Amino acid sequence: MTDRQSPVVLRLAGLTKRFGSVLANDAVELDLRRGEILALLGENGAGKTTLMNMLFGHYLPDAGHVEIIGPDGRLAPLPAGHPEAALRAGIGMVHQHFTLAYNLSALDNIVLGAEPLLAWRRDRQAARAKIDAIMARSGLTVALDAPVSQLSVGERQRVEILKALYREARILVLDEPTAVLTPQEADSLFETVGRMAADGLSVIFISHKLREVLAFSHRIEVLRHGRNVGGMATADADETRIARLMVGAETATDPRPPMAPGAPVLELRGVSVAGPDARRSLTGATLEVRAHEIVGIAGVSGNGQSALAALLSGLAEPESGEMRLADAPVARFTPAAFVAAGVGRIPEDRHHEGVVPDMSVAENLVIEALGDPEVSRLGFLRRGAIRARTAEACAEFDVRGPGPYAPVRLLSGGNMQKLILARVFGRAPRLILANQPTRGLDLGAAHAVARRLLEARARGAGVVLISEDLDEILSLADRIVVMHDGGMREAASRDRAAIGLMMAGQAAA
Repeated sequence: MTDRQSPVVLRLAGLTKRFGSVLANDAVELDLRRGEILALLGENGAGKTTLMNMLFGHYLPDAGHVEIIGPDGRLAPLPAGHPEAALRAGIGMVHQHFTLAYNLSALDNIVLGAEPLLAWRRDRQAARAKIDAIMARSGLTVALDAPVSQLSVGERQRVEILKALYREARILVLDEPTAVLTPQEADSLFETVGRMAADGLSVIFISHKLREVLAFSHRIEVLRHGRNVGGMATADADETRIARLMVGAETATDPRPPMAPGAPVLELRGVSVAGPDARRSLTGATLEVRAHEIVGIAGVSGNGQSALAALLSGLAEPESGEMRLADAPVARFTPAAFVAAGVGRIPEDRHHEGVVPDMSVAENLVIEALGDPEVSRLGFLRRGAIRARTAEACAEFDVRGPGPYAPVRLLSGGNMQKLILARVFGRAPRLILANQPTRGLDLGAAHAVARRLLEARARGAGVVLISEDLDEILSLADRIVVMHDGGMREAASRDRAAIGLMMAGQAAA
């Protein structure tokens, strides 16, 4: 735990930001001490991103200011609206989605943008010596001459952190740093970050994973509706207390009652699907999903999950092997055929695959039910029935927006996801593909998705849950299948470390 007598190195003083009538941040106060790992939590829309954008100078605050410690050890205002000033002051950020040039080497990525624009030549020897010293001090090692495209996900993240340290960052912001890491890689990352914090680096750690927050941070600050609602030492926190602060009330967890599985609703027998490379293909996949069963698909992003999702959506056809739905072989691999066969699809990319942005909320809700006589007759839409169905679905699933006939692109990401859920669950499908169903959702919305999946399980549906969040899979899945390099293996245990090794392709659980 950091020393509470350590000096404050960063202060956000009364930061306020409005976007029209929306108050994104309301007089937010935040202190960060030298050597401290501070977890910043809050639901989607709580104001975390806006706050970080003001810290980095991307947004100008309407009120308040940022102070940062100077060479004299005193806090001084940081010029607002100037990202270069934040970089010069020693603030670095590692984004959830890496900002790397994949065709360049790790060394080139680290030094890119850190040298004078008009320099005649790059002193690669001096740059390498500086990076070697940083790697020795931090424990972040990477092959400097290897193209970033050939590095693992964990190694790419190290490059991102080395980029910030090369610029002599004293304050590091980590945005969802373990979203694409195995549990072992995540533990290694936090061990390294803890070592750097012990040497004086200050860290702001943004995450939705409460287990990680409780394990690795020193202090927790929670935002709700753009305001500070509570802070505490991590030693005094637990998941219930944090959840209460984030959503304003305790968020109950749905128990997963034991349930005898029924007849198979999906069978894959030695199925192979071609992709751009082995990591985005399926190779001899064998999988069975039964009624009353949730099968969790675990794995680091890019190990064949997209090929599996495309197959189960009717967007890809096997090169070999057999696929059966409800004990009948699949003959037509089209989305319409799969919808007609009782498959409900919650896609990974709700903006590009889940909705048609310029169509209305109501049209997107019924787009997969045009053959329903209550929706259309003799080729004509029944507007009154569609309006009634939309009002009922929006009320049941708490879809909030400008109205049923507004373009769906005007909905927030969370409300767009709720609309997709209303479309899927309203049809009571026998098989549900839930591909990253809670990605980007806040705690309350994620809990609602989990409840719907458990209700579908109880009703008799089979669910394929593809998720990069191992906690989500462990809490919802009856069985766990791990994907690596396009292959699939069922985990024999629910041990987190053993599953993590399978995700890395090292051992069987």
